[in-house]
Amino acid sequence: MLKKCILILTIFLSTLGLAQNGTASPYSFNGLGENTFRGNQINRFMGGLDVYNDSIHANLKNPASYGTLKMTNYAVGINYRSNQLSSPEGEASVATASIDYIAVGIPAGKFGFGFGVVPYSSLGYRVESLDETITPNKLNRFEGSGGINQAFISVGFPLFKRLTVGATINYNFGNLTYRNSQFIDGIDLGSFLTNQSSVSGVSYQFSANIDIPIKNKGEFKGMFSYQPKSDLVSQNQRAYFTQSLSGNNIADAQEIDLTDDGLAETDLMVSQTISYGVGFGKPKKWFLGMQQNLIQLADFQNDFVQFDNVSYKNGSQFSVGGFFIPNFRSISSYWKRVVYRFGFRTEQTGVLVNNSEITDSGISFGVGLPMIGLSNTNIGIEIGKKGSKNNNLVQETYWAVRVGFSLNDIWFVKRKYN
Repeated sequence: MLKKCILILTIFLSTLGLAQNGTASPYSFNGLGENTFRGNQINRFMGGLDVYNDSIHANLKNPASYGTLKMTNYAVGINYRSNQLSSPEGEASVATASIDYIAVGIPAGKFGFGFGVVPYSSLGYRVESLDETITPNKLNRFEGSGGINQAFISVGFPLFKRLTVGATINYNFGNLTYRNSQFIDGIDLGSFLTNQSSVSGVSYQFSANIDIPIKNKGEFKGMFSYQPKSDLVSQNQRAYFTQSLSGNNIADAQEIDLTDDGLAETDLMVSQTISYGVGFGKPKKWFLGMQQNLIQLADFQNDFVQFDNVSYKNGSQFSVGGFFIPNFRSISSYWKRVVYRFGFRTEQTGVLVNNSEITDSGISFGVGLPMIGLSNTNIGIEIGKKGSKNNNLVQETYWAVRVGFSLNDIWFVKRKYN
């Protein structure tokens, strides 16, 4: 077991820089970046439901789920996403590929625990505006990169026979870089303004699950989750410089002292989120559930980087989804043992750009392919739309292929025979 622990830590340390999810959304400039779904692919393919848990998978968004684990679970998720962007000015397409999560869940007798690395938010956009009404022509460019990761430890345990509770502590860390530049036709050097924030801090989450059997008809599941508001510390830097179009020549660089303005160190907020959901189904046969997340975003502000056309309000997300297994115990047909998942979600993000709230909705489908033992590979596709073309905004139409590997083993079991 010690060798396994060493291997896990080695994997985490070697992939820490890759754990951050990539994005190419022009709406990632707001808040802390584009929020990333924290859960595993199994929950994502069911519309993002946290209310469903089982004994062989760790639900990364619901720490109470660790209290029902029966096997050690190693989980890795990756994705490939294609974005089609359209606005009144034109169209563009861009693709990203990244890691969704790396995590381990371990049952330890009367409780279960887990740890891992997941992306919390991602910043990745590039918007250009060419002004041809003046001579010489002027090109304005706005770029952002970086994001925030979460290294987490979760624990869950049964409080009563049908009730489990759990908690997660997250250490948030990452860098956010915003760069504005301007180029004038005929002049090799462009002017640049760079704002960079190094973000760190701790946040928490608490959850509870209840499973109630209903005679021989099936099982009712309920979930409640609470993430309190947390403050992150942002260490900030600002610099002006000129740079050639080729990027090889930097001149007239000047770093701005932010101390007198009180901007050298500021606070950023992880929003309070309340989630609750219910569902019903038959174990190892089928499940259908729904969930709502309430996000208190109205109080968010970033004193260091501000956008005149952006404001915030409280947001919400509604999800519905489930799964179906034709015959879990089938010997003659592999495909009858496959888990077929589906989901739908719609979200009011709480972000207003040009006084229009940005919405995000999508559908998802996936399959859980059995492997040796109780391990499985989960493959699926997500199709969605974000924003609109109204009020000079950008509409995103995207699809993503996601793959999750869930490998299971048994730890902490005493040998009966030597």
